[in-house]
Amino acid sequence: MPLLWALLALGCLRLCSGVSLQPELAGVTLAPNNPTLTTVALEKPLCVFDSSEALHGAHEVHLYVLVASALSRNASVQDSTQAPLSSTFQQTEGGRTGPYKALAFDLTPCSDLPSLDAVGEVARASEILSAYLVRVGADGSCLSDPNFQGLCNPPLSAATEYRFKYVLVNVSTGLVQDQTLWSDPIGTKQPTPHSVIDTWPGRRSGGMIVITSILGSLPFLLLVAFAGAVISSFVDTGDPGGEITHDSRITQEAGPRALGTPELSLPPAHRGPALDRAEVYAGKLQA
Repeated sequence: MPLLWALLALGCLRLCSGVSLQPELAGVTLAPNNPTLTTVALEKPLCVFDSSEALHGAHEVHLYVLVASALSRNASVQDSTQAPLSSTFQQTEGGRTGPYKALAFDLTPCSDLPSLDAVGEVARASEILSAYLVRVGADGSCLSDPNFQGLCNPPLSAATEYRFKYVLVNVSTGLVQDQTLWSDPIGTKQPTPHSVIDTWPGRRSGGMIVITSILGSLPFLLLVAFAGAVISSFVDTGDPGGEITHDSRITQEAGPRALGTPELSLPPAHRGPALDRAEVYAGKLQA
């Protein structure tokens, strides 16, 4: 019986101790787009380390980042005196030559955690997310700001795999008290090549986009032209009553001619040359 209790106690220590656990990606409920090209959202080590309630205020958690490689699982985050490393992003070339400290935060007691039921409330969303998650690579200005003070958590490299580790540090002694395992490799997203980006529904080419734009504007131009034609017709139409007319001075009466009245004939000077009937008939035949 004592042996059984000893085995149960050992199993509990292994499950409850931070050494047997490793950082994990945040769930899709709290971080739908995770990871991104330059960030990775991780779950905080809540209720992981021993006696979290008693450790609150006297300890803090450090997050270390390292580019994944065959030897990254055994990389150390403390020196020979068990003091945590203070390597920065710049000193380690973004985690390529060794782990760097990206974040440090207080350990939150389990009893003080906000309820996840209120995560849908806009006013409390930021508070809840910061209580449960850490986002690696969220600071885009610390590298370029010469006056920046504190830990620099710059954007990660795209299409790169990283490992992460939580370290529990005693604030009073400044020494490492506990730590998790290195996480499994977690990769940032691969950039989409410009050649395969769908810039228009139906994957239309640039020429088709221009033609579509022109055709789309034609109805408006036709409407404007039609409106201009209607307005012009009203402006150009004059008053029918004011139209100037000229009466012809030449009048011709074609009344009936009385029987026996000789037909007026033009003088010989106004007559044309008489045509011979034979010549006229021959001309018609030739035509």
